[in-house]
Amino acid sequence: MNNTEGGFMEAHDFAADIVDIASIQAIPTILDVVCRTTGMGFAAVARVTEDRWVTCAVRDDIAFGLRPGGELQVATTICHEIRQSRSAVVIDHVAEDQSYCGHPTPALYGFQSYISMPILMPDGAFFGTLCAIDPRPAQLKRPEVIGMFKLFADLIAFHLDAHRRVANTTVQRDRAWRNSQDLQVVLDSSGTIRAANRAWGTILGWNPDEVVGRHHREFNHPEHRAASDGALSESAVTPLAAYETRMLHRDGGDRWVSWVAAPEGELIYGSGRDVTREKTTAAEVFSMQEQLRQAQKMEAVGQLTGGVAHDFNNLLTVIKSSTDLLKRPDLAEERRQRYIAAISSTVDRAAKLTGQLLAFARRQALKPEVFVVSDRVRAIGEMLKTLTGSRIEITIDFSEETCLVDADPSQFDTALVNMAVNARDAMDGEGRLVISVRPVEKMPAMRRQPAVTGGFVAVSVTDTGCGIPTGKLDQIFEPFYTTKGVGEGTGLGLSQVFGFAKQSGGEVTVESEVGSGTTFTLYLPRSEEKAEVLDMREPEPLMDGHGTCVLVVEDNIDVGIFATQTLAELGYHAIWAANSDEALAELAKGADRFDVVFSDVVMPGMNGIDLAQAIRRQHHDLPVVLTSGYSHVLAQNGTDGFELLNKPYSVEQLSRILRKTATSQRRKRILAQ
Repeated sequence: MNNTEGGFMEAHDFAADIVDIASIQAIPTILDVVCRTTGMGFAAVARVTEDRWVTCAVRDDIAFGLRPGGELQVATTICHEIRQSRSAVVIDHVAEDQSYCGHPTPALYGFQSYISMPILMPDGAFFGTLCAIDPRPAQLKRPEVIGMFKLFADLIAFHLDAHRRVANTTVQRDRAWRNSQDLQVVLDSSGTIRAANRAWGTILGWNPDEVVGRHHREFNHPEHRAASDGALSESAVTPLAAYETRMLHRDGGDRWVSWVAAPEGELIYGSGRDVTREKTTAAEVFSMQEQLRQAQKMEAVGQLTGGVAHDFNNLLTVIKSSTDLLKRPDLAEERRQRYIAAISSTVDRAAKLTGQLLAFARRQALKPEVFVVSDRVRAIGEMLKTLTGSRIEITIDFSEETCLVDADPSQFDTALVNMAVNARDAMDGEGRLVISVRPVEKMPAMRRQPAVTGGFVAVSVTDTGCGIPTGKLDQIFEPFYTTKGVGEGTGLGLSQVFGFAKQSGGEVTVESEVGSGTTFTLYLPRSEEKAEVLDMREPEPLMDGHGTCVLVVEDNIDVGIFATQTLAELGYHAIWAANSDEALAELAKGADRFDVVFSDVVMPGMNGIDLAQAIRRQHHDLPVVLTSGYSHVLAQNGTDGFELLNKPYSVEQLSRILRKTATSQRRKRILAQ
């Protein structure tokens, strides 16, 4: 079979099996125009085969009786000539044409004039003819008439080809619809299913005829029906991006399906892919990741617990030994004072250890204030020289621009000391240490966090030490991670720097090269406020005979008894409440009795912050002092303007802050009078 035959067969299949040519609106119109412009009584589009033509569309004014699908037998020579030459066959007068004179067919049908123009498809395939017949002779061989018929034949071929393309597209779409492994559905705007493909059976167990005519909600999981209604409403207006929902299976189970949909006219066309396996796999991966994170967390907790236990047991050993020695009879005063001093200094070391832990965990209640960074670095410079030793040269490099930050100055000092001590140890006590302070306009990307644009102050500490291997850089900020020997360090110094930076809205970075040294850079948000000039003079501890009345709120019995007894020995009148409800009840009896409230923060029920706020609302002139050793509330929200005394506290610290608060309030009352 040659290409033409192949095209012919394609056109034949198209004409005979897919579409009714007479139903193509343009073709009857063209035939009507042919008859009106030429005066011919009969016109037809005929499908020409090897031995016959089959009329596909007819315009008949002379009652030949031919209809679409009927056959008109013509001379074999005409069929052969049309198919082979692909040129027009034109007869003006059959009786005078020698080629057809005496042929029975024209005489049988009684026509005298005849024209047949081949219809060639755009791809060159032969389809058939546009023919016209009339009982009268006609002048059809004129060029203008032949040209007109050629134009009409080409126009018919154009419409045939357009419909062939549409038909082929429809066939392909229908084939894709039938063979698709995804759910295919057509819905109206109310959500009723108008069509469904076979995949509903393989994926959800429903035959298509069981789905059509029912509302989509019947096949949605109850928990997802409301969301699916919203997705349907959206897809009725605009194409719907991937939307995942749970669909009910006929067996009572469910499947996860990812839908896309788009409107077309008054209908919605949707396609859904079964993603149950992907969802299950993702859930399994997430579960494994959670298990891994939990294992890592437990490992970190184990390291943390071991480190805390080791350091605190050392501290407790000193305290226990000192207290045992203090119990010995006839103990010399000098030795008694030495043991008391050992206990006091050990408690301070324990408080520092817990403070570093809380700083790393970002649970330390910071006391931010605006200060000039260079002033703070300069003030602590002499102490750093003492810490690092005479063999380490310290150089301080300040920017000409004044750099202000709003942060906890005490924690800043601690962070700077920790970085300096780390540098000293890396240099083995000999080398060069450079501390620089400069303003920057961006905090670089680090630890999978993007860069942050804005005003920051960068405080860098650079040493000429041994450097840190690349593989260790991610571990150095972990609590209790240290390369030092047993008893030479807690491994909490850099973790305190990390925690302080994070809690202050900044970051800490490290750059290091083995054998060349390391640079730690602390980034803190720059402040535009003016630095406060603080009165550094501490008030003297308030001793006996002052008559100050304190409401102590503490849920721990031991601490509550100790606090009230301590205050009594200092000359205070103290009343103890075990929780916030008892405190509010005591105040309801008469708040004027008290000069100050001293409350713990972490308590069951209403915490100390909430209690202080309630006292501020109900008794606005009654000051509150808070105390805490740990509070995530303080770490996240601050003290809300209330004074804070960190645990553990000394008797002098307690007396000093109570005197400061009570005295300040008395001054306000006197001025108000």
